[in-house]
Amino acid sequence: MRRDKLVVGNWKMNGIASSNSSLLGGIRDKLGGLDEGKAAVCVPFPYLQQAKEALSGSPISLGAQNVSEQDMGAFTGEVSAKMLADFDVKFCIVGHSERRSLYSESSNVVALKAEMLLKQDITPIICVGETLDERDGGMAFEVVREQLRVVLEKIGPKGVDRSVIAYEPVWAIGTGRVASPEQAQEVHAVLRDLVGSSDKNTASKVRILYGGSVKPENADDLFAMEDIDGGLIGGASLKVEDFAAICAAVV
Repeated sequence: MRRDKLVVGNWKMNGIASSNSSLLGGIRDKLGGLDEGKAAVCVPFPYLQQAKEALSGSPISLGAQNVSEQDMGAFTGEVSAKMLADFDVKFCIVGHSERRSLYSESSNVVALKAEMLLKQDITPIICVGETLDERDGGMAFEVVREQLRVVLEKIGPKGVDRSVIAYEPVWAIGTGRVASPEQAQEVHAVLRDLVGSSDKNTASKVRILYGGSVKPENADDLFAMEDIDGGLIGGASLKVEDFAAICAAVV
């Protein structure tokens, strides 16, 4: 089954208002002719309004990088899915490896966050991925299956059908190392098979992105793989020319 491809930029904790304007303007100019739903940018919370205004009327969707697993209440510093919906956020990353490792977010917390987003009709981008030690120990498949399984049990096939999955080998994030297209494809197929164990139709439709040092030079080869439906882009999404070139690979 042919799936529409998607490229999502993850700015991480980068950007200030003055430089954001030129970055967002450049992305909008370069990607103005792209089909709706092919590209998104996930910006830090303080810049959601700025990005919303800058991207208004363009085919580029607005995304956030995180969300609380709580609905509302006395949770100082947290941001709820309802708040994101106020900014017309279309996508939100959950379970990024940096959240899992630096902030000890469990797969159960990731599942709760995905559930909160779906209640607000925001598409969760559910991240999974193994460390270098886990890959070298032959545990890569086991690790990503377990990370995704917990989320699938919480949101079910109907929730997965409204989500995006992102495979990010931790050892390839920001390191310059990248999984070969064949290595990435192998894991993407494992993830799709796991979804298919509960619903084959959903498995055929869900988009699975690759994240981990994607650049203009390797995007075409990665995105040509059968089960790789686009990319979750870190550093390259902060450079207009690089991000535009990667997005061109999904046209």
